[in-house]
Amino acid sequence: MSFTSFALRAHEDRKQMGRAAAQSAARTIRDAVDQRGSARMIAASAPSQLDVYRALAEEPDMPWDRVTVFHMDEYLGLDIAAPQRFANWLIEHFVGRVNPQHFHPMRTESEDRGMGEYVDLLRAAPVDLVCLGIGVNGHIAFNEPPHADLDDAKPARIIELDHVSRVQQVDDECFATLEDVPTQALTLTIPTLMAAAHLVCAVPGPQKAAAVRALVEEPVGADWPCTVLRRHGRCEVHVDREAAALLGSTA
Repeated sequence: MSFTSFALRAHEDRKQMGRAAAQSAARTIRDAVDQRGSARMIAASAPSQLDVYRALAEEPDMPWDRVTVFHMDEYLGLDIAAPQRFANWLIEHFVGRVNPQHFHPMRTESEDRGMGEYVDLLRAAPVDLVCLGIGVNGHIAFNEPPHADLDDAKPARIIELDHVSRVQQVDDECFATLEDVPTQALTLTIPTLMAAAHLVCAVPGPQKAAAVRALVEEPVGADWPCTVLRRHGRCEVHVDREAAALLGSTA
């Protein structure tokens, strides 16, 4: 397999970070297809992942026709055609470029029924890979501090977005104003993400430096949900120099 323990890897810039993360993700996908004939992955929808997805789309000889893609969260209250919807963002920046065998967008028009069907699809077979990031406040998916349940019994839930997360959406230029950002979202829970065989996490930029420091130094807990990644036996976290700025010689 491509990696066998939690590892933090620092790179000079976003492009190098994205390329390294994409190479790890590609190996995981190829291994799964070689071993089982198919691969299943969960992908984050965030600007922080753009360098990863660009590099992954350029990987040669990828068996995308045998890959099923899910995503990990979705806003409530947005029009189905809104470009800010995570499914639409992922289609534009990743899914539409690699054309996987299947892409399953979250349905939010009927929250309970739609999420139930989504979870059934997700649980139909093991998940080989999660490509994820870490929020400014340390969230993974939309499991927000300090209320994130690291041992949540539910596979998915409706959450209230933390103020810091909503501000981040404006800073990332996904929304023009804070008032435009939805206040609720559907999210896969932490145990659902942690159940995947491999995690590849990409965290670029100076605004993520505090979260990266917390990932390494803080106790595992809901104050910094990202710290739970240290419990996963096959997790790579790739950061650029700016995101690693508070680590000193740790990385």
